[in-house]
Parts: sequence; structure tokens; C-alpha cells
Amino acid sequence: MIRSSVGASAHASPRAWRDALVAALAGFAVMTAVAAAGLACAGAGDLPGGAFPRVLAAVVVMAAGGAVEGSAEAGPLAGADVSLSVMPLSVSLAGALTTGYLFLRPLRGRAVVPPRELPLRAARLTVLWLLLLTLYGLLARQDFGLSPGDSPLGDLGELLGAAPTVGFRADLPATLLFGLLWILGLLLITLLVSRRAPLPAALVRFHAAVRPAAHATAVLLVAYVGLGLVVGLVTAATRGHAARTLAVLLLGLPNLAWPALTLGFGGAWQGRVEGPFGLPVPQVLDRVLRGSEPSTVDVASLAEHDPRAWWLVPVAAVLLLGTGVLAAVRSPAHVRPHRHALHLAVALALATLTVCLLARVEVRFGLSLLGIGDAAGLAGTAELTPHLWRTTGLALLWGAVAGFLGALLSRPVRRRRGTQAPASP
Repeated sequence: MIRSSVGASAHASPRAWRDALVAALAGFAVMTAVAAAGLACAGAGDLPGGAFPRVLAAVVVMAAGGAVEGSAEAGPLAGADVSLSVMPLSVSLAGALTTGYLFLRPLRGRAVVPPRELPLRAARLTVLWLLLLTLYGLLARQDFGLSPGDSPLGDLGELLGAAPTVGFRADLPATLLFGLLWILGLLLITLLVSRRAPLPAALVRFHAAVRPAAHATAVLLVAYVGLGLVVGLVTAATRGHAARTLAVLLLGLPNLAWPALTLGFGGAWQGRVEGPFGLPVPQVLDRVLRGSEPSTVDVASLAEHDPRAWWLVPVAAVLLLGTGVLAAVRSPAHVRPHRHALHLAVALALATLTVCLLARVEVRFGLSLLGIGDAAGLAGTAELTPHLWRTTGLALLWGAVAGFLGALLSRPVRRRRGTQAPASP
């Protein structure tokens, strides 16, 4: 028996490595395709010096959790500062869905797995994922020259030999560290939200407590992205600027859709936009953020500029209630309503915390000569960060309410399913 088990394990190892390689390659291929389409719509194909592949690599690195640092050089008598912290979540989501599905695909049809199999499969995929991330990180570096224009600062910069350059490069150690956390987090979430993925026998007892609420919460997040996609496509078709709108959809749709969920249940964000550039966001949000002082973004502040923002509240209420019903329907019949409330409260709070950490934005660029202001108005700031405790606390409350009401509303459906179940032979 021992010899047979060892032989089977040795035989399965090449196949397991193949499965891991397919999942890793497919994940990066999908992220690359989505990022390339988004950058093309944004006009990045016209970048000088054949920089498109390097910009594409940088976007994929950021989408996979890596760190890309801005760099600037303006000569010995000038100063420049660049910082960039943003995750293109459309690219991340596409890669996560692809990789997660292919990670679970070889396990389908099985009720349980040996205790060591899932960790070994995860380890193989992680090693290959980090190797591919390293290749993309090595490619993600580029410098661009900037012209300050015809301003006096521009003339002074030319005289002093302080022609500015700005660029980016992947911080490889930080990229590998955050990329490791990203892929391990993805695999953990994949196992949590999947209703049929096998587990080791010792963990099967946690299935009823964790998976229905986690699965319903994942469906809620995907539903918000789908709703945002419909709104975005209608906007692109009816209001012009189709290429810019498609670029936002392909690069950062969840960056807008998931904060919209948090705003709908009462959460808040804070930020500002200052300078010649801004966030690729709806105009109402840009108007709230525009200014030298940070502004609070919630439904009330948005509604001051556009009353339609109040629709975020009923949309969130209806979808959260549907999430509660879905979680209850997928749960065993013996789970009581207060347990449903607890499960969904924890799931929604953790999902909201994740959204708050992933969807934050911080972009800064500054250029000065001899400490004199900014050159030709090239300095600017764009920030958007969550009110973490308020938003996560309200998610906990809404999750509890939605879980309890969903359990009550699901009783007729569950009773009907129990009536229609075939009798045991």
C-alpha cells in the first residue's frame, strides 16, 4: 500500500505542476490582455520610445499586488517627487477569476482531499506565480523626458541644465512580498467562496458556517461590478468619450463599483484632487474631491452636486437583502436566523475591509527649481482613502440585518425545496 501510494504521488506530481503552470500562465495572460486593451483605449499606444510594453508590465505588476515606484530627476538645482499607489482592480479581478477557477478545476468531483494536497497545490502555483511576477517586474521600468514649457521656470531649468525626467520602476523585493500575499490571499478566498471545492476531512465541519456567507458576499461584489459595467457601457454609448470610458471599465471598474457599495450602506471616503490631472471618475465625484483641502465623500456630499446619488442607498439595500437570502438558501436548514446574521456580518465586514485596502488611491507629482513653486503647473495630487472604522462598522451592522432578514425571507423557498426533495429509497 505504501509503495502504491508513493508511486501514485510521484505519477501525479508532473500533472500537478502542469495544472499549476496552466493556472499561472492563464492568469497573467488574461491580466495582460485586459490591461493592454485598457491602456490602448487610454491612448498609451502613443507613448514615446516604445514604452507601451513596459507600461503594460507595470500595470500587470500593480494588478498582481506588486509595488511600482515613481522616479523623478530634475538636475542638481531642481527637485522632483513622484509617488504612485493605485491598483487597477479590473485587471486584478480578471486574473483572480481565471486563476482561481483553474486552481479548483482539477479538484472538481471530489468530496474531500488529503490534508497535504491543497497546501502542495498552492505551493506549486505560488512558486510559478512569483517567477512570472519577477519577469514582469524586471520589464516594468521606464523614464520619460518632460518639457516644463515656455514659463520662466522652464527657461531657468534649461539654463541650469535641469531638464526633468519622470519614470517608474518596480520595487522587486516589495513586489515579491506583496505578490506572495496577493496569491495566497486569492487562493484562500477561492476556497472560501467556492461551494463545491473539496476540503480536507478535518475542515468539512466549517463548510456550513463559512462558505454560504462567503459565496453570497462574493456574488454581491461581482454583481456590483456587473451593474457598473452596464452603466459604463450605456454612458460610453450615449455621452461621448467612449474610449476614455472603456479605459476606465477595463482598468478600474471595481475601483468605482465597490466604493459605491460602501457609500450605499453609509460608508465614507476622504480625498482631494489638486493640479492639472484628476481621477478618471464620474464628474460628480471629481467636483466633490477638487480642492486644496481633503473632502469627505459620502452619499450626502455627492447628492449636493447630483441628487441621483441617493439611488445608491436603495440599490445597496436591495442587493444586500438579496445577499442575505442567497446565503440562507445555500445554508443547511438547521442554521438559525441569528447565526445567519453573524455569518453574513463577518463576511461583509471582511469584504469591506479588503475593498477599503485595495481601492485606495494616492498619486503625487511635484517639480520645482531652486525651491520656487512648481514648474509650469506640472505638480498635482490625487488621493482617495476610506474612513475605515465607519465603513467597516456599518458593513458589520448591515451584514447582520441582511443576514437575519434574509433567513426569514428564505423560509418559504427552503420549505418548498424540502417538499420537492425526493424520498429516500
